Amino acid sequence: MKRLLKRSWNYGLLLLKGVIAAKLWLLVYVIFILIPASVLLYSYTLKSSEILEEEVTHTMLQTLKQASINLDYQFNSVRDTSNIIFMNPKLHQYLSSTATVGQQLDSLKELRYLVDNAQTNPNVFRVRLFVNGNRLYAGEKVNFFALDTLKDRSWYQQVRDAGGTILWTGAYLESYIGTESTYVFSGARILRDPDDYEQISGYLLIDVAEQTIEHILSKMKLTKEGHIYLAAPDGTIISNNEKDLLGTTLKSAELLEALGQSDEGIVPLMKDKNPRYVIYTNVLSTGWRLVAEVPKTEITSRVIVLNQFSGVATLFGVTILVLLLVFILLAVIVRGMKRRIQTVIMTIKREGIDSLDDRIGTSDAHLENSVDHLIHRVHNLMEETYRSKVQEREAQLRALQAQINPHFLYNTLDTINWIAIGRNAHDISQMIDGLAKYFRLSLNKGRDLVSISDELNLAKVYLEIQQTRFPKSFTFYFDIEEDLDGYEMPKLTLQPLVENALLHGIRKSKGKSGMIRIRAGREGEDLVLSVTDDGIGMEQEFARSLLTEPLPVLRSDGSGSSYGLYNVNERIKLFAGEAYGLDIHSKLGEGTTVSVRFIMKKRC
Repeated sequence: MKRLLKRSWNYGLLLLKGVIAAKLWLLVYVIFILIPASVLLYSYTLKSSEILEEEVTHTMLQTLKQASINLDYQFNSVRDTSNIIFMNPKLHQYLSSTATVGQQLDSLKELRYLVDNAQTNPNVFRVRLFVNGNRLYAGEKVNFFALDTLKDRSWYQQVRDAGGTILWTGAYLESYIGTESTYVFSGARILRDPDDYEQISGYLLIDVAEQTIEHILSKMKLTKEGHIYLAAPDGTIISNNEKDLLGTTLKSAELLEALGQSDEGIVPLMKDKNPRYVIYTNVLSTGWRLVAEVPKTEITSRVIVLNQFSGVATLFGVTILVLLLVFILLAVIVRGMKRRIQTVIMTIKREGIDSLDDRIGTSDAHLENSVDHLIHRVHNLMEETYRSKVQEREAQLRALQAQINPHFLYNTLDTINWIAIGRNAHDISQMIDGLAKYFRLSLNKGRDLVSISDELNLAKVYLEIQQTRFPKSFTFYFDIEEDLDGYEMPKLTLQPLVENALLHGIRKSKGKSGMIRIRAGREGEDLVLSVTDDGIGMEQEFARSLLTEPLPVLRSDGSGSSYGLYNVNERIKLFAGEAYGLDIHSKLGEGTTVSVRFIMKKRC
């Protein structure tokens, strides 16, 4: 025990003497290693924080866009109900200035049935008709009201100026007979006298409970303190949990300018008392903006957690370097240590780390083993840091994207299908069934890879749906080699090519008709799929540019960007390598062939 204590004491003294004797080395270390490392760490922290904040806010924007799609569905459903009522001839017969009392009574029975049927729509809270006071039941005050009671509304003149199109009002408090006062949105439009079209005979309002919209927005969990609301492009607040703010205008001039100029975006408001990010997107059916205000502290808190881990790992690495320097400084006062250190360093530079294994077994190989262990330890720490970052990032993205319930979608489509069958609408049933298959194949239970047969079936279902949409405008054929089902490929690869062939090839041709042929087969060790159309074609030079530049292309409805050939090509290269991807052959006026080449990869 005494011998051990004496040896430890001597070792400590030796270490202290080495540090004192190497003050110059310590000064050089601080100036050329420690200070630059601290500056680099600080710069890295700032840059990584900026990148991570941008990624988090863009992920939140994608979540808002999904919510806006759900809102569009709700408002479009109400718009369809309004159109059904508006086009009903009984409504115009009732509103006719020449209608007799008997005709009005007969029409009212039909209108009562029509209103009751419209209110079965779960998105419709109340249907209201405002007509001249001399009409029968104008004072009924459940579904029929006198026109004069509407004129004091702030949006009355806007509806009148809309000329018959639907105008959506902001949320406002409305009183109904038999129920408590409720905040509602109203889709309002004017009704004209069928005998005198220049004369306005009434107004049709379809009310939607604000609670219905709040239910959709409440499902989004962006942050704990984040605030979500609806605003008009001019900054007027349409819907908000704080009812006192309804109808007021946003105060930030920077935000008002952004809302009026673009449909979606991210606006950092860092000069206000409460620094925050404002993320917004467009609700197409109403023209409103879905806005989320997220405090900067909540976003930066996530970034700080990630950067703290990186900082600890970096500081740990610097600490390892300090300890290594201490060992090197200690070796300066030990006879013979300099030669052995130089030998080890030269061996690593010439032959690599594995060469240290060959030196084990020689006299006093402790230094070589220590260096070998140290390098492997640093390498393992770097790998662990990288894996932990990737796993945390994937967990965040999956949590934000897990907003869609596929079972709800399938069950809804199946219900619509049985309703269509029950009403002998077999063409609608066939299209709904095709759409359900399309969603099931495209979602693929969240997996990114699908079998080749599933990908081909997805393209077939898409073309069958489009044949229903564009009857007798095109035909399609499949030429598929056998025994390909044992292989897999990235999902949604073939469908964008088929869509381009139909919408940008055949549908833009002079006759708007043609043929699409899809082939799949082996070429050596590769899988090759091709989509050929006899549409308008394009210049070969322009066709090649589609694979080298992310050019914007139109969706099938003619608005915005769709999934372009450039993105498909890049996905394939990431999946199979740079040697694989898309190839386009086209001639103006004769058609286009797009080929996809994959490496043959068996299904797991």
